[in-house]
Amino acid sequence: MASVHESLYFNPMMTNGVVHANVFGIKDWVTPYKISVLALLYEMTTSKIALQERRRLNKLILPLQQGPDLTLGQFLKTVEDCCPQTAYAVKLRLPAAVCSVQFVFTSHQRLHEMADGELKDMEYFFTTLPTPFTAFDSEAYKTSVVGLFIRHMLLAYNKLSFSQVYKLYKSLQHYYHIHYAKPTDGQMDLPALVADDSDMDLTSTEDTVGDKMEKEEFDSPLHESELRNDDAVSRGPLSQKQAEYFLAKQAYLLKNDENKALRPAALQEELNNMLKFNPDFAEAHYLNYLNSMRVQDIYISTHSLLHYFDRLILSGSEGKSNGDEGYGRSLRYAALNLASLHCRFGHYQQADLALQEAIRIAQESNDHVCLQHCLSWLYTLEQMKGSDSSVLTEDSVKMAGHFCLPYLASLGIHSLVQQGAIQGKSAHELMDLLKDTDILHWKHSLSELIEISLAQTISIWRMYGKSTMAQQQAQLLLNMSSLEPVNFGVQQNNTEAFAVALCHLAELHAEQGLYAATTEIFKHLKEQFPPHTQHAKLWMLCDLKIQFESHMNDGKYHLAQPLVPAIRALNKTEGLYRKAQVLKSLSRTTEAYSILQKLQVHCEKTKCTEMIIRVMLSTAELHWESSDFSTGLPLLLQALSLARQHHLQALASNTLLHLAFTQLMLGVPEQALSVLHEALEPILAHGAIMDKGRALMLAARCQMALVATRLNGQEQAAVAVHTLDEAATYFSILNCKERLRDVHYLKARLHNSLGQTAQRNQCAMLFHLLDPELQTPTVPTDMRL
Repeated sequence: MASVHESLYFNPMMTNGVVHANVFGIKDWVTPYKISVLALLYEMTTSKIALQERRRLNKLILPLQQGPDLTLGQFLKTVEDCCPQTAYAVKLRLPAAVCSVQFVFTSHQRLHEMADGELKDMEYFFTTLPTPFTAFDSEAYKTSVVGLFIRHMLLAYNKLSFSQVYKLYKSLQHYYHIHYAKPTDGQMDLPALVADDSDMDLTSTEDTVGDKMEKEEFDSPLHESELRNDDAVSRGPLSQKQAEYFLAKQAYLLKNDENKALRPAALQEELNNMLKFNPDFAEAHYLNYLNSMRVQDIYISTHSLLHYFDRLILSGSEGKSNGDEGYGRSLRYAALNLASLHCRFGHYQQADLALQEAIRIAQESNDHVCLQHCLSWLYTLEQMKGSDSSVLTEDSVKMAGHFCLPYLASLGIHSLVQQGAIQGKSAHELMDLLKDTDILHWKHSLSELIEISLAQTISIWRMYGKSTMAQQQAQLLLNMSSLEPVNFGVQQNNTEAFAVALCHLAELHAEQGLYAATTEIFKHLKEQFPPHTQHAKLWMLCDLKIQFESHMNDGKYHLAQPLVPAIRALNKTEGLYRKAQVLKSLSRTTEAYSILQKLQVHCEKTKCTEMIIRVMLSTAELHWESSDFSTGLPLLLQALSLARQHHLQALASNTLLHLAFTQLMLGVPEQALSVLHEALEPILAHGAIMDKGRALMLAARCQMALVATRLNGQEQAAVAVHTLDEAATYFSILNCKERLRDVHYLKARLHNSLGQTAQRNQCAMLFHLLDPELQTPTVPTDMRL
């Protein structure tokens, strides 16, 4: 029934291509699927059903009536999951002429009814339906959902001519034969009982029966693949209620639980089918725009967005009572949405032009609310360009508060927090701002913004190097009950905020060597955010970064190198930095230095302070490989100044480690140990396992360097041995064999200086056991942090 109603949508109530009334023509019509629903409703109104099953069926009625047509297999499975006995009764209640072939082989009584079934059986079924005006004590009362549906079906059925009733009967036969026929032995040969699509307009009031009867309907057998295709989606047009229900459901799922929405390709196919029958359906164009945004399709997104506003004006949705104001409102919001679209795709010049047009139209119409939205996108656009937009953001927050727009005010404050973090404000200043937004959120029950606020708090604590606080905020978000009403069975943990929180948790667990827990988190992320969803790139990038760090810690550079292109595809900056790390580890110093210099210039333009500091640390390590330790000191001091200026404790501690190592290699171990003690406490409290092991091993090396210069050299050596044992514990958690080999080497030297031959030989044996496993060339222990 692919085109049974196609002609209905292109000619009614249209002049010069402009729709002046309901484009759907009629509200509803009879289809084989709706006859199945009628059979279910008949069984519910005439049979005694247990109270619990009746409650479950009552919840199922509205989605079945307003949802798109299902195949018989899908319909029966839905009913069987809810009430198996009722589903079986529905099969028996169906007209005898459409009983299943499978049921013929299992019931001699149904075989007799199947043989004698005729068109009158379907006619008799409609005459036995309860009348909504007489059923006062049942679900079919005239003002009930069931009663209205039955009434619409009876009216639509009574309007059909005899030929249309006959075609409906044949369509019903085909509908059931496809589900029940099992051509496994090649002997079952069912007739094709579907008339040509061009003659099956069941909604028309004209008799379109010609003089000829399609002989092929009764002579040509159904193809096996057609018989088996029980899960095929109905390609017929949707009624007005079905279309509105489908669009509302999919839009809600895209916003709250994208995993439960149709996949982009399937949703695009359904929308194309809907627009084929009604190209002026504005809401379908807007859902098409949202669906195209999921896959970053700029052409279809722009096309659908423009068509949405064009059709919105043509369909009169703005209302003639609004006069020119209605059309002007559509125009300015169309320009505003177009600007936001270009912003998301990084087309800043086009976004700026569209935004200026929206501002101009809004000013002419004196629309302060639209102007406030324009101001919000204006500072967002300036921020994307890398400009300082704090003044615009503050003005936006003030004006949003003046016009009682708490959502825009909260987003403005969040933008100020982000800019403050980039500019290096302290944590307590940012938390005070977030506290103000939380008051707004709870006052106006803005559940989505509460989640965003918690996710942003997690990111701020991670940036400042407070892993314990970040983990606490992540647990708070994951255990928070949403204030949003739950519809369509959605889960409230499928928003971007939850994806960000789970990614932070995965990184925190990986830093502590808990890779089993990290695997479980990513397993959950892959279920909640499949690869086709728009937030999947968050966990993809996080997973690749964790794998890369794990391979680098193990010294398996050949496994880390293939991950670089994948990381670069998701984040160009991170990909370049990882590429430089691999090249540096492979002693390709010139190439690594060139990449780091380009990356530093780019990060200075984009004001990415964290990456600038990391690039400086990597550049200093390149100077170490040429034994030029003094050249790296200015870089390290500059990195330390930036880290402290922006309150980046984790990066500051890591920079202090590099400074201590440089001083050790320059022959001042006392100063190196003094600098190291400043960084040791925050590293042991909030740092990663690898950083803890590196810090303790560096402390042991500084203590070893002081053994010969102090009177209590024996005690100092014993302390160094104990420090190396602690470092080995951390490296063992990560199973970092390369670092464990270095620890055994240093311990063997210490025991040799103390005259402890047995302990020295044991450490030497452990060193020789690990050394053959590490075949990759590495930097000497004395030359590496």
